[in-house]
Amino acid sequence: MPRTREVTDASFDAEVLKSAKPVVVEFWADWSGPCARLNPVLEQLAVEYADKIDVVKVNVDENPETASALRISSVPSVFLFKDGERRISVIGVGAKRYFEMEFADYLG
Repeated sequence: MPRTREVTDASFDAEVLKSAKPVVVEFWADWSGPCARLNPVLEQLAVEYADKIDVVKVNVDENPETASALRISSVPSVFLFKDGERRISVIGVGAKRYFEMEFADYLG
């Protein structure tokens, strides 16, 4: 069962910007091969660090308002939000260890 969940234009503010926990957000698209390759990595992070972070996904084709507001021009784009602010941005695919290093301040 997936540990990541979908967030929409309508729910982004409540589920990401107003979250008490840091939130890792993947901006993705069905047609993107790199997004498909990144999915297992984010699922692993969601399981291993469930007590520290939430991991969600925003389909850019189905949620154009959020994608436009955040100026998403490439997928996958992975952002970490804390206290309503984008703190970290990663563009493209990486190994689980890479994301653990990027997000280390929020995972420990």
